[in-house]
Amino acid sequence: MSSSALSSNGGDHSSAHQADTSYTDTQILRALDLIYDPRSSNQHRQDASQYLEQVKAQDQAPSHGYILAANKSHPPVVRHYGLSLLEDVIRHRWAGYTAEQSLALREWVLKLAQGVAQEDPVFIRNKIAQLWVEIAKRSWVLDWMDMDELLVRLWDGSVCQKELVLEVLETLSENCFGKEDITTALRGTELGKACVEIFTPSQIMIHHFPRRDTSINVRFGSEGWLSRISKLLDWYSQEGQNKPELQTCAVKALSTIKSVIYWIILRAIATTNCIQRICESLMMPNKAMQLVAVEALSALYNRPNYTDEDVRDLVWPLFKHETVDTLRTLYQWSIVDANNIDEEKYLLCKKLSEMIHNVGQFLDTKLDYIPKAADLPNFLDLLLRIVQNESLHVSIAVLHLWIQLLDSDSIGDSPPVMSLIGPLLEICSKRLLRYEALPEDSNVPAILFLKEDIDTIPERHAFLGNHARFCKDIVNCIVQKQPLDAIVHILDQTDQVLHRLYDGEPPMNAQTYSKTSIPALKLDAQFSVIEASLLGYSRWRAVRRAKKDDTMTAITGPLNHKIQQWCIRLMELRFEDPTILQRVVNLTVEFVESTLKGNGEFVIRVFRFIFDMMKVLRDTPEQPKAFIYNEAVVECRRYCGQQLQRLALREADQLMTAYGEIEAIVSHYCQSTSVDQQEHDRCISVLFVIVQRAANVDPQKREARLEEFIAHVIQTWQDPALSASLENFAGFCDLLGLSNLQNYFISRKVNEIEDWAAAPLDDEGQALRIQMEAARDNLPLRATKTFLGMSVERTEPGTPPYRVANAIWSKYLPIILPNLLQLISLAHSFSDPASWSELPLELRGIPARVLRDRYWQVGISSGSRDDFYSQIEETKLTMEGLASTIRSSLRLVRETSYRLLYSMSLLGNTLYDYQGLPEPLSRAVFGNASLLTIHQTGMILAGIPPIIYNCPPHARAHFVPPLLIAMFEFLDQKVSTEWNGIEQRKGAGGPGDDLVEEMKDEAILRQLTNTCVSFVVRLLEPDSPNSSQPSSTSLRTFILATPPALKPLILFCTHALRMHDSRACGLITRVLRSLLSVFTEPTADAASVREYLASDVLKACIESLHDPYFVDIQSDLALLIAGILASYAAQTETPRLILLSLPGMTVQGVDAALGKLMEKVDSKKRGALVLKLLEGLRGVSVSEMGRLPKEGRGRSKLEERYVQGSVEGLKGRKGSSPDLGGVADMFA
Repeated sequence: MSSSALSSNGGDHSSAHQADTSYTDTQILRALDLIYDPRSSNQHRQDASQYLEQVKAQDQAPSHGYILAANKSHPPVVRHYGLSLLEDVIRHRWAGYTAEQSLALREWVLKLAQGVAQEDPVFIRNKIAQLWVEIAKRSWVLDWMDMDELLVRLWDGSVCQKELVLEVLETLSENCFGKEDITTALRGTELGKACVEIFTPSQIMIHHFPRRDTSINVRFGSEGWLSRISKLLDWYSQEGQNKPELQTCAVKALSTIKSVIYWIILRAIATTNCIQRICESLMMPNKAMQLVAVEALSALYNRPNYTDEDVRDLVWPLFKHETVDTLRTLYQWSIVDANNIDEEKYLLCKKLSEMIHNVGQFLDTKLDYIPKAADLPNFLDLLLRIVQNESLHVSIAVLHLWIQLLDSDSIGDSPPVMSLIGPLLEICSKRLLRYEALPEDSNVPAILFLKEDIDTIPERHAFLGNHARFCKDIVNCIVQKQPLDAIVHILDQTDQVLHRLYDGEPPMNAQTYSKTSIPALKLDAQFSVIEASLLGYSRWRAVRRAKKDDTMTAITGPLNHKIQQWCIRLMELRFEDPTILQRVVNLTVEFVESTLKGNGEFVIRVFRFIFDMMKVLRDTPEQPKAFIYNEAVVECRRYCGQQLQRLALREADQLMTAYGEIEAIVSHYCQSTSVDQQEHDRCISVLFVIVQRAANVDPQKREARLEEFIAHVIQTWQDPALSASLENFAGFCDLLGLSNLQNYFISRKVNEIEDWAAAPLDDEGQALRIQMEAARDNLPLRATKTFLGMSVERTEPGTPPYRVANAIWSKYLPIILPNLLQLISLAHSFSDPASWSELPLELRGIPARVLRDRYWQVGISSGSRDDFYSQIEETKLTMEGLASTIRSSLRLVRETSYRLLYSMSLLGNTLYDYQGLPEPLSRAVFGNASLLTIHQTGMILAGIPPIIYNCPPHARAHFVPPLLIAMFEFLDQKVSTEWNGIEQRKGAGGPGDDLVEEMKDEAILRQLTNTCVSFVVRLLEPDSPNSSQPSSTSLRTFILATPPALKPLILFCTHALRMHDSRACGLITRVLRSLLSVFTEPTADAASVREYLASDVLKACIESLHDPYFVDIQSDLALLIAGILASYAAQTETPRLILLSLPGMTVQGVDAALGKLMEKVDSKKRGALVLKLLEGLRGVSVSEMGRLPKEGRGRSKLEERYVQGSVEGLKGRKGSSPDLGGVADMFA
């Protein structure tokens, strides 16, 4: 067909028109010359680019494109532009073409494909293949039935034509089964069926789908493409290795198989000898081939639903001796030096580890179907070698696999596995070092590899957390198998570590002290091994008890005695390093809570040991110029007190047997002048908890004794002077020792001091700081938090300790609550300039400066955390130090008050039945909170939501709505304002901006935004099907049935859709989609919410869809838009009118899309319909604009799991992928 079919009127071209076409082609060449000529001015380049964009809109654009692309005398950039013209036409005008025009366009692309030659640049050939696929997505199986035949004809041609066919097949496979593609999704399963048909041998199709519809034949020949590609690889391995021009084709063939392997019928892979071809490629002297082969195998063995026959034919070959040797050789070759990383080999090593992880899982799930001839000892030895790799990224996948194998009923106790548990235990013990605590410039190979693998600090920490968890799980599993031998070995190993702790390291020096010294990290790692072993031992005992194993005591008796004796020897050692001592204290308490639980004599011995250590720490003199060391001593002392509380909570009955001695120890310790009120209360709370929780105490004596413990605290709350001080802001300042603060600021002209950290405090300023610290300690907040918190911690409603806690505190809540709410309100009002009436106008900005928190942000702040705290200590006696003391006082009031409210919520009805509380509580917390910093707002969000969660269902109606309304009105205003400020600063940025501070602010804002969104998700997300709570009593049900409470939540969600945080926006789309079906009922309340969702939420979604920032979550936004349209378009005209108001929308197009959305189609197709409808409005990423190349090879799903939070250790599961079930559904 001639090019006239694609003219503007479909008729013959006139000679004038041909001349015009020739003239346009000439102009295009000139424009391209201008763009690529380095001598061209920017203006000329812009004009030329604008002209080339205008050419795309011409009716003759396809003709120009074909002429330019087909003429091989043109430079490649000219030909590529011609192909781009054709691509633009196919993508955007295809639907408007007649059958004749579409056929002409297709014939042009076929001619271009048939004309490819080896001398054509690869990017030209790939572009032609892309055009083929774009046409196939629109017309194959509809009016183009011989595509497969045309591909086979090309396949019989030159090598470069084979490569083009492979590119077409791979791209088509990825579009149908891999990446999200709008055009493919709109075709439904039609293209997927056709792909399965042409790739799969005909006999396999007949066997698996005997009843499929064969009236439309899209295949050519019975062989199928999988078989053809496999034969090509066989021919290459036999004859083509010495022909460099064939290597690219072989790599492309493997890449095509890899794209198909995710979804092709497994029997097709077996019958076409693909496994043999891929394994042969592993030993080819070509890194690209090896990498693609490994990725193909990884994808294959990550698929679920293997039959016994599939295991025999596809899995068993990987366990043959010669294949295991091949894998071992390839692995050894791929190992790289951390100081000289070969990126290609290192990538291959990581992918090989992941592939072997996937293969190894069959040893757990399908061991019975793997022949006895499998070389399991060598395969398991290879797994051990990979775990021992210096790169944690290489080892982690196989480390994860070892957990599954050790825990497996089928192979876990087999001789090959048991023979390797010694080396496994050794490597896991070494790998429990806290690598994140090592300095950034460390030359430890694991750190060097980690910096190469993971860029961001949070992802590194998540990865290391998962790696450590896996190591602990392996220790756990090994101990469950051989508890006596393993634990004895671990304890002996720990003795060696203790005796050689400072080998090669300098002795501890207070002035150069570090909490993360090598001795401290070595000890921490070894103690982590012990803790993991204790967990394994506890599980072993639980299993034996469940089986009623009478022989268990033959092991537990001697082993428990050995553990106790070892722990006693540990407590007899003395450590100067407070960080190490803290770790020792922690481990002794772990022994009490696990292995030696209920051993009264040992519990009391540990209690005495901890108190002895507190005395040593109390008497340790403060060292000059040793801030970090002195802080570590204080922290260890505080930690010891907390561990005593922990012991009292868990072992109250055992401690009560020696209560007289314990009370004397505590009383004597508290008499020391170096024990402050906070530590005094912490120690007394230990006695409080023992009396509250011990079973054998007379109830009347118990209550009287508990009242004595807290009498001084209640007396402070009852003091009329406290209530008087809280009547106004001035009294509050007096209470905190701030009465002279405004005058001090005025007299010192602090507004004229640029650097507060460099301005030393005078005598008055230092006296003011001391006065504030003393006033802070006189508040009853800390003591109340200690006693109330300990009263309710780990108590269950209905238990005796819970009843005792309620009996005590129910009398005092009416005394505490009014003053507590006033404290919160006044602390929040400190941020309000109106509260600082005495300050002159020029000093009105000082309160905001005072309240500006200093904090260290991982990955953003310069220097280490210790450096940051040292800097704070150095500025203690400066104006900034004074401001820091003020912030500390206010932070104490705010955060302790929030914690008290939470503890009160654990008392249940005692708090929630308190009359008239919700409104004052809401005003106190949120009334003056608008000027708090982002960081301080985050503290509110950490403290208040649990109060809502804990509200009993019967109290929700009066308690929850006021709190939720006030909270979300505040959060909406706060978070939206802060995001607007961030965007404005970015838009008006200048060279003088403090980039580090801006980054810290944005990081904190993102954290706050995601915390808010997580709160919304917990409130509104549907309950899990496995939830034990009836849906009728869920918070979601209550909120959805309470319009006043729901309104601010949905308003916040609407604004969150526009906030530049992809994770938050994605979660909100999921929540809102879950609400759509709730508001389809014909009620007034439902109609009101429905109208809002159909208007404001829909507009917000469309705006975000238009924003390039959200390009990665456009599919989520599209699903929400599709849900709104499908759910509400039949009930209200609003969504249709909104769509019609958008530029480029037509009545016909909108109505057609709405009609299709109203049909019963899957969510993927619905999303594609919306994206197609709004194609002209969608935001475009920078890479799509052509300004930057698209990212290369990304992380696999398994790698992504290891850097994203906690990953389940035991019983690892295969990842999901398109499988035979999904393909079978197409032919149902």
